[in-house]
Amino acid sequence: MTAWTPHVTVATVIEKDGKFLFVEEYTEGLSHSVFNQPAGHVECAETLIEAAVRETLEETGYTVHITALLGMYSYTPPMFPDRTYYRFCFHAEVLDHDPHAELDRDVIAAVWMSLDELQASARARSPLVIKAIQDALAGQRFPLSLIYEHKNSPFTTQMDA
Repeated sequence: MTAWTPHVTVATVIEKDGKFLFVEEYTEGLSHSVFNQPAGHVECAETLIEAAVRETLEETGYTVHITALLGMYSYTPPMFPDRTYYRFCFHAEVLDHDPHAELDRDVIAAVWMSLDELQASARARSPLVIKAIQDALAGQRFPLSLIYEHKNSPFTTQMDA
């Protein structure tokens, strides 16, 4: 029996002029492309915020500043009942954009769409994509101080005199 391993992911919600930044991408198990927030797995020794900034840059070419925690979500895809994704979704603001950035290999394009356009496409990667936009539009924001991420540093032992 294989040990169950949770999948810890991050995503960013970025709004500009009533539109949201999405990634059109290919995903395992589907024959068509889907839309997702810039998102991905947290890597070893990386904080949640570092992962969100990195994934956004790698998938869209946008450098962002994380401003708030939008929510924490969990999802088990029907086609993969042995997988559970724990998603930390952040609100972010654009700092810069490199239109010539080389995007991750599964990414087709970074696109700006409204919630209505996303829903009309019927290609949201999961229900979490729509829920995060709805939460953002409702003004949901939690302070980043809600998250404590202890980064390991070299351990030094000192004897008390």
